[in-house]
Amino acid sequence: MRLLMIGRLNGELITASKICMQRGASVTQADAVPQGLNVLRARGADLIMIDVGLPIRELVTALEAERIRTPVVACGVSADASAAVAAIRAGAKEYIPLPPDPEMIAAVLEAVATDRAAFVWRDPSMERVVKLAEQVARSEASVLITGESGTGKEVLARHVHQKSNRAGKPFVSVNCAAIPEALLESELFGHEKGAFTGAVARRIGRFEEANGGTLLLDEISEMDVRLQAKLLRALQERVIDRVGGTAPVRVDIRVLATSNRNLAEEVRKGTFREDLLYRLNVVALRLPPLRERPADIIELATHFARKYAAVNGMPVRPLSPEARTLVLKNPWRGNVRELENTLHRAVLLASGDTIGPEAILSPDGETFAAEGPAARAAQVAEAATRGLVGRTVAQVECDLILDTLDHCLGNRTHAARILGISIRTLRNKLNEYVSAGLEVAEPGSVRTSVACG
Repeated sequence: MRLLMIGRLNGELITASKICMQRGASVTQADAVPQGLNVLRARGADLIMIDVGLPIRELVTALEAERIRTPVVACGVSADASAAVAAIRAGAKEYIPLPPDPEMIAAVLEAVATDRAAFVWRDPSMERVVKLAEQVARSEASVLITGESGTGKEVLARHVHQKSNRAGKPFVSVNCAAIPEALLESELFGHEKGAFTGAVARRIGRFEEANGGTLLLDEISEMDVRLQAKLLRALQERVIDRVGGTAPVRVDIRVLATSNRNLAEEVRKGTFREDLLYRLNVVALRLPPLRERPADIIELATHFARKYAAVNGMPVRPLSPEARTLVLKNPWRGNVRELENTLHRAVLLASGDTIGPEAILSPDGETFAAEGPAARAAQVAEAATRGLVGRTVAQVECDLILDTLDHCLGNRTHAARILGISIRTLRNKLNEYVSAGLEVAEPGSVRTSVACG
């Protein structure tokens, strides 16, 4: 783990730095925010610790402007609660009082460590996937990991990295669906000062940040086909060109990629390059959905129950037999991610010595119906169908897209995943609706009016 410490070194900060190094972090020090930004542009970091006396808001604003997504933790010798509040309001994720408590620093490092996602499995279908993953981990072959959203593709990618010869080097993940098309090239390959508006200084991209280690291209199917050509060259020649740069940069990386789409089908549609698919798909790992891994459901549920009991300072309670039955019956369309959220809720809502079925609730607070998923689906389908008669397909599609965006509080990436369309297609649809005078939810909000004709 790479830690950047910003502030003039005194006794307390030196002690904090030593504790971090004892916990396995490599520490780089900068005296002030401008020097810290230069370090981030040139080397990257997994976590920033900054003296509370420095301009934290200035740092956070600069990070946002340059799209550097590194968490910030403030630290200071002041016992004044107002200092901690001011730091959090300025954009820091946490405040650590100095002199440092080793356990508190260890907890912060653990929270942002690249291997923080536990890899838990027991089902035979997963055993076969993991065995193949570990068999190829020490090679330099590119690996393509496919599966539905929420099945644990990134967790498996981290496992491959940890079992590889590059385990001691960086693991860098890029979500190709979460970054706007116009910015993804700079995010991957970096840019030179003045390459475009907002490029205030040279910045290395994720390829250079991952040098010597592993680069994960998450949801690569969402990448624009024009950028795929530049990516293909980088994979073939291990050479990249920064945006606005004149000299090629050599990189030494191992590339993993994930997709929740059938890339062979995307090739047929013309949205994904066939030669890039061959380059990525040296080894293919398919993660089965959670509903096809019954032994994993109970194992993961037990793991999440323990995890969130510890996180929330609550007693560890097992699932009751009735709760286990409900958990096994649910189809888990959101896969491991949905199961994790459900068990987190259950830990908070449970009473007594076990987690009972009354604590296994949906996000809306509804209990999982005893009659099983088929009956529930039939009821929902019947109610939905009654409201469709007399409407055009375009009107129904508009309602579906805008309602889903409301449900996701304006988050385009999450909405596109739920709808099963690319982020590019979603943006085009939303632009059409805005041009037609319809209200579209902005990130972090919902519509105040709803009308699709």
